[in-house]
Amino acid sequence: VPAMAATIGKIVMVAAVVGAYAGTLGLSPEFVIENARFEMLIAAVLFVILISGFINPTANLAGTHGPLIPLIPLIVASGGHPLALGVLIGVFGFILGISHGGSMLAKLTSKGVCGGLLIYLGFIGVTGQVKKMFAWAESFDMAYIAFVVIIATIIMYAWLEHIQKRWLAIPLGAALAAVISFTLGAPFEFTTQPGIPNLDPSYWWGEDTGWKMGLPGIQEFIAVAPFAVLAVAMWSPDFLGHRVFQELSYPKNTDKVLMNIDDTMVAASARQAVGSLLGGGNLASSWGTYIVPAAIAMRPIPAGAILTGVFCVVAALWGYPMDLAIWQPVLSVALIVGVFLPLLEAGMQMTREGKTTQSAAIVVFSSALVNPVFGWSLTMLLDNLGLIGCKERGKELGHAGRWVIPGITFLILCAIMAAIGMFPGVPALMESFRQL
Repeated sequence: VPAMAATIGKIVMVAAVVGAYAGTLGLSPEFVIENARFEMLIAAVLFVILISGFINPTANLAGTHGPLIPLIPLIVASGGHPLALGVLIGVFGFILGISHGGSMLAKLTSKGVCGGLLIYLGFIGVTGQVKKMFAWAESFDMAYIAFVVIIATIIMYAWLEHIQKRWLAIPLGAALAAVISFTLGAPFEFTTQPGIPNLDPSYWWGEDTGWKMGLPGIQEFIAVAPFAVLAVAMWSPDFLGHRVFQELSYPKNTDKVLMNIDDTMVAASARQAVGSLLGGGNLASSWGTYIVPAAIAMRPIPAGAILTGVFCVVAALWGYPMDLAIWQPVLSVALIVGVFLPLLEAGMQMTREGKTTQSAAIVVFSSALVNPVFGWSLTMLLDNLGLIGCKERGKELGHAGRWVIPGITFLILCAIMAAIGMFPGVPALMESFRQL
């Protein structure tokens, strides 16, 4: 079941990343489908099956970096190149992984900060998908279909909670959404034919084929450097949320099967660099639509990873599952019940005791002001200084853990976000310097 959930999520997320590039670069929908199929083959054969299935069973699958999708138009407008961005993310992520920087930042993040982050991500995700469902249904004047599907999903999820079978939520929810929508008259047709996508990197990075961008130069690498640093910085709260969700869901004395944050960063970095060099457009991160249902079902990583790889290969070659997985009701329901609702629940569970609610509230507030990276880094600094949350915890961290590392992290991220214009109402410093 986690493998089915992961496959649905993979199709959805990769198509969203490539589609964001294509919309900005003027590439066709056919390009999006073919590149997404190619990316699924890369992920399945080279990394999901080999690394998480056999070589390193504590490295979570390398999935897709969803929070970076809204920044893709800005990346392209800044003169960025998908290959340059992918290579730099791979290099920076590898450095952070082998230096154990990811696990260090995770240890410095309290339960209140992490819980607030999960609550924010879960709530924003749920509301965003509900809006997309209604926008989809309203596009053909049948908005009631979205209402019926969402009500049915709520009842289904509550029932699965009652019988303690929540791990069935993604496949059952996706099937329910598809059947209801089709029965009520929502338009749908299969268009993607079975076949093998182009596997030649020279085709994808040609001047007149594939991306139609050629190979990047020094200028393109400079343009994407701030975004690459930001992408890798966003990994820490993302990976931490997945690890904590496992800890909350798994039985006691199962520490050996929990995902290792540093190993996952190394695997995601390798997957990012190789995938980009071969011609793919995916942006790698920890695979949430796999690890969340796997944690709910209390399954270790390897066996599901192997099945996920097999399912991804089948979907990419068969073609037709691609159409079904990116159909809006299936896509939205799968993300809601498989990722965002569980994250919301886990966040609430982490903020039930002590002074964790103070830190959680500040995370939500500051994330709403800018973004989750700003909210996480600022609240981690305030929390470790003892200004909010448990004051005794800050005293046990030492100077490095209390203010040096959190302070440097916060300042670096703020500098990057200011450079690319992520602070509301503040002009991008990078654009201002370019104009000068």
